[in-house]
Amino acid sequence: MTIISANLRKKTHLISGTVLGIFILCHFFNHSLGLISLDAMEAGRRAFNLVWHSLPGTILLYGALLLHFLMALDSLYRRQTLRMPAGEALKIVFGLSLPFLLGAHVVAARVEPIFSGIDADYPGILRALWSSSINTTRQTVALLFVWSHACLGAWFWMRARSWFPRYEILLYTVALLVPIFALLGFVNGARSVGRDYAEHGGYGDKAYASQAQPRVDPALLENIRLALYGGFGGVIAGTFALRALPARGRIRVRYPDGRVAAVSLGFSVLEASRAAGIPHVSVCGGRGRCSTCRVRVIQGLEGQPKPEAAELATLTRIGAPENVRLACQFRPVHSVTVVPILDTDSLGIKTQLARQNGGGRERRVAVLFCDLRDFTRIAEHKLPYDTVFLLNRYFEMVGGAVEGSGGVVDKFIGDGALAIFGLKTSLDEACRQSLTAAVRLSQGIRTLNQTFEGELEQPLRLAIGLHAGPAIIGEMGYGQATSLTAVGDTINTASRLEGLAKEHDVELAVSAELVQRAGLSFEGKRRLEISLRGRQATLETWIIGNAEDIAEILPTAV
Repeated sequence: MTIISANLRKKTHLISGTVLGIFILCHFFNHSLGLISLDAMEAGRRAFNLVWHSLPGTILLYGALLLHFLMALDSLYRRQTLRMPAGEALKIVFGLSLPFLLGAHVVAARVEPIFSGIDADYPGILRALWSSSINTTRQTVALLFVWSHACLGAWFWMRARSWFPRYEILLYTVALLVPIFALLGFVNGARSVGRDYAEHGGYGDKAYASQAQPRVDPALLENIRLALYGGFGGVIAGTFALRALPARGRIRVRYPDGRVAAVSLGFSVLEASRAAGIPHVSVCGGRGRCSTCRVRVIQGLEGQPKPEAAELATLTRIGAPENVRLACQFRPVHSVTVVPILDTDSLGIKTQLARQNGGGRERRVAVLFCDLRDFTRIAEHKLPYDTVFLLNRYFEMVGGAVEGSGGVVDKFIGDGALAIFGLKTSLDEACRQSLTAAVRLSQGIRTLNQTFEGELEQPLRLAIGLHAGPAIIGEMGYGQATSLTAVGDTINTASRLEGLAKEHDVELAVSAELVQRAGLSFEGKRRLEISLRGRQATLETWIIGNAEDIAEILPTAV
């Protein structure tokens, strides 16, 4: 039974982590003052203690620490599988190791002063840490681990936010510089302690007056340290032991390719995919902050738990229909069949066909330009990850249509694409291939519209331009940006025809020259004589409202 909702648990984890992050940032800034002087470190410590050693600050700090630790263990316990991306695994490992790395430091800096009545100052702490290579190494590792844990947590939260790309470089710079300055301040401060020691010939000066006063029994402090280690270790081990207890009930999550994940009741669909080794995209790490893991439930939706607030907000934002759920939040209570909307292949474009013998010469080719109409307006109402996902599905469709017809995708330009036909075939064959590709693009865009019918405010529309003629084919670019491409008047003309298709609100504008080369007749279709910049003669062009309409006159069925 859930005592508090998942949404409240997430908010508690996030807020407590934010408090701890602020404390760490202040603490590391205090360390960095060692680059100025030991006195600056001490002045910073006194200001730091006014906040964090006060009664409200202490309650806030240790309350946040306790809540964050408990929420982390709760999350670990509820996680149905330990299969996860490397970033999530590192975050957990860093977090679970911190009690054992920081235990001795906490006892020396906070527990011992309670018993002795002597405030722990930087000279004493630095001398103790610097006097032993083990202490120095442990403290350095702890600093890096706690900062890495904080940064990973912040990154998982921020990367799905629309404003993150604008500040990404700044945030990465801060994430890199903070531990560097903290470590440099730590080293310089420790060296200052050594210089002061040599100057004064001992610890009798005011900087080390506390060393002459009675200290706490070391055996007592050691027992406290061991108790902390044992307590944290026992709680963490107990969490893993509870995870190992057999869960009641089994359900099956079925996928469209026939694979089945048989998991215990309580698994989310995302966890079921990971447990079964089935690739499943989740950009935000399974926290319900993006929609990339969403699935369409095609069987078994009846009687399932309704979306909670966080999931419902994301689904509402993207306008998802009722049978679409976030895989990371959806925990079925009985078997279901789901279709991941974003598959792993959609994250990249298929490897293009080899393009040997295509460089450094002039060749007569057929060129296809296509572009999505009004896509900017559509993207304005979608989350960034959804926009990327939709574009990649579109690019995948374009790549499949072009390559399946015998062409090569030269490049993608925004939401448009340039494809070349005829690198290995005759010009006549290339013209037929380009027309076949246009038909497949028309069919493909309609399939995409059917797939995303419940998520698009308006259907996707294509504008396609086709032309044939001479072009310069070669490897062009600089460094790693070099690729096979084509330039010339034929490319420009195809681009102009794509624009003409938009102007006339049709799907295809194809030059009569290409149609003639393909050995076809478009009699009965609309024909225009258009003028092109830089040309005196007009270009005879066929205007086709729906490119799929020419499938019947192509020599092979599409």
